Amino acid sequence: MSVTSISYCLGGVLFALLAGISLQLYQRHIARLSLLVAAVIATAWAMLLALYAFEPPLNLKKLLPVETLRATALTLALLHHTESPAPARRSGLTSTHLALTGVLLSSALLVLALPSIFTKFSQFSALLIWSGLFYSIVAIVVAEQLYRKHRNNRLCRILSVGLVGIFIYDLYLFSHAILFGRIDPGLWQARGAVNGICAAFTVFLIARTKGATSLDNAVTLSKPMFFYTSSVISAGLLIAFLAVGAVYIKSFSGNWGNFIQITLIFSMLSGFTILFLSPRLRRRLSVFVNKHFFVHKYDYRTQWLNLIQMLTQSHGSTSPHRTAVKSMVNVIDCNGGVLWINNRVGSYVPVDYFNVPAIDNGLEEPANSPFCSILRDEEWIFSMSASVKEELGKFNRQLPSWCDNFTDLALVVPLLVDNRLLGFISLHQTPIDIPLTWEDLDLLKAVGREVASYLSRNEAAELLAESKQFDTYNKLSAFVMHDLKNLIAQQALVVKNADKHKENPVFIDDMIKTIDNSVRRMNNLLTKLQQTQPTTLRPLILDTIVVNAVRKCQDRTPPPSLRITADSLRVKADEENLEMIVTHIIKNAQEATPADGYVDVIIRQERQHAVIEVEDNGCGMDADFVKNRLFRPFDTTKSGKGMGIGVYQTREFIRNLGGEVLVKSELNVGTTFSIYLPLAPAK
Repeated sequence: MSVTSISYCLGGVLFALLAGISLQLYQRHIARLSLLVAAVIATAWAMLLALYAFEPPLNLKKLLPVETLRATALTLALLHHTESPAPARRSGLTSTHLALTGVLLSSALLVLALPSIFTKFSQFSALLIWSGLFYSIVAIVVAEQLYRKHRNNRLCRILSVGLVGIFIYDLYLFSHAILFGRIDPGLWQARGAVNGICAAFTVFLIARTKGATSLDNAVTLSKPMFFYTSSVISAGLLIAFLAVGAVYIKSFSGNWGNFIQITLIFSMLSGFTILFLSPRLRRRLSVFVNKHFFVHKYDYRTQWLNLIQMLTQSHGSTSPHRTAVKSMVNVIDCNGGVLWINNRVGSYVPVDYFNVPAIDNGLEEPANSPFCSILRDEEWIFSMSASVKEELGKFNRQLPSWCDNFTDLALVVPLLVDNRLLGFISLHQTPIDIPLTWEDLDLLKAVGREVASYLSRNEAAELLAESKQFDTYNKLSAFVMHDLKNLIAQQALVVKNADKHKENPVFIDDMIKTIDNSVRRMNNLLTKLQQTQPTTLRPLILDTIVVNAVRKCQDRTPPPSLRITADSLRVKADEENLEMIVTHIIKNAQEATPADGYVDVIIRQERQHAVIEVEDNGCGMDADFVKNRLFRPFDTTKSGKGMGIGVYQTREFIRNLGGEVLVKSELNVGTTFSIYLPLAPAK
């Protein structure tokens, strides 16, 4: 048995192990079906190549179909896992992945159809080499995307690192074949073992995985197009250099051919490996490509959606200030930031920070300083790395002294609401010291305005909540003042008549009763304010309440008349409050009615309700006033005579008893107030 057959047999056995464990992962909804299919096809590929080893030389016409199927299957397995590793999370694939799957399958069919066109051995060799090179580059790109998109998923990391080794070796094999014009037999022999080692490495790492397939912390790409990345540029440059080098070596190398070929190949592969493994170099290359080859550096739709999601989602105990800093840090990919807000006394002070060492609480920047004026008037973004001779650094002489306290300070971004400088954010520790472009500046300005709007809305919400608290306090004070006004009016009437009737025993008795009533009502009011006990509701005879209220209003004009159509109606209420409400409505009717008019008070029963009607022929009210203003607190037509809460109090009290207040009124005709109270059950 030859070395080649042993190598590929070993690879087939190890791929069979990968197929077995892929079946388990698929049954547990951890991996996709495409991984199992790819492992089975790779197993068959290795076994077929082991059989072909007994028929030297290599039959390229037989190799082309199995090579194409194996490369396509492994690439599709990697591609499908970039969408979602676990099929249970999403039943199908996105349109992008389906389209890319169609492209790969179409390419495979094209490669399989070409042998019917090509008949020469050399043409088969070229087709096999270039198709293998194409699939190697595509698979490496997809593996990189899988690693970057799901780097927090253990299974994805294993697949991207384990299977990419297969295609890196193929890249070297077919690149070498391009240079020498043929496939090296030694590299071809070792290929089966190398594939098997990669499969064994993948199986070993998967076997150690304890279901670590959570995608909750997956990192999404900044661009939705998978192939706008550094790996495409790297592979393209590698192929370009190899092709140019091959032509040069073939034409001009002479005796130095072998030395130059070997040096060139390993130099290119080493450079590609370093570029793939170095995030810093990949980021620099990506910036260069985006800057010089693409129309836009950022995917603004994705940037904006991410920003809105960051600002609007619930953050639990995280303050709005911390959320604002994190949003700005994520946009420019800094490591930390500090938020400065106007303290309303003429200075900007740091109020919150993220991933920055504790800052001095005594730092502040005057609102009228040149630094703040430039931020506000020019909407200027300060870059610490820009020279004062550059356009971006022309205002850097105005940087305040506190900037020296931060050795890693990189940018200062204004937060503007219209033309008002709400504050600014200082960004720290940028990953790469690259000059800002116009796209960076425009994005930062737009995000700064959105963050400023977010902070302004939160500030307005806090002020509104504070205003509502004061409004509640003022309403409570107004209610107290309304009750005290009525008590004071009673006391003032007693004092007014004291000189005239102080010798009259009947007046003295009535005065004592009035004072006693005022004291009880004030105590009752204090009790309600202290909320030491609820209002006492008890069954009452409605006739008595209304008669007392009418008697208290007899000294006004026109005097009210009383008509009882249903007597002895029992309701459950607080006696003092109900009497005060009926008295208030009668007095309002008297104030709205001329002296020669009438005010009628009627007690009647309507089904399960006792009804108190107060009808007058006074000035009346229009429909709009009744609908929109009558029951609104602090809205009154009695200029200087009332607070506009009596009718509001009446309705709220009656509704708390389970009743309702209805009003019918016509301008210059009259008004009817109807109070509906539920009847209390008989003893």
